[in-house]
Amino acid sequence: MKTKLILLAAATLLLFGCNAAMVVNGRVVGIQSGKAIYQDGYLTIRYKADIQPVWQACEKAVADLKGWSIEKERKISTGSIKAIISDEKVTILVEYVDKDMVSVSVLTGVSGNNIASGMIHDRIAANLAAR
Repeated sequence: MKTKLILLAAATLLLFGCNAAMVVNGRVVGIQSGKAIYQDGYLTIRYKADIQPVWQACEKAVADLKGWSIEKERKISTGSIKAIISDEKVTILVEYVDKDMVSVSVLTGVSGNNIASGMIHDRIAANLAAR
């Protein structure tokens, strides 16, 4: 019993490193560097900004990456952008969370590409910083 407890404690400590992923109820959930959550193919990051500048940064990111076949749907506190970038389907979901806090989720490809989604998030963050 003591050995199992020590192994559980060690496994828990390993999860607090840079990257961690696990399957919960048939869904893949991961945490990356404490700021990004990877769930069901979506890479989600929260930005400390109002929803309008974040939405504009997402639109500019799609334009900068030469997205085409763009479909936008915007409501007061949510929005989605679907486009094709580099022959991959990309879905960007924007959601108001709290005052000056907006969640952006990016799905690249059919089942998700963490690296490509991260590159899109980098472009969104750069567009926000340029404001």
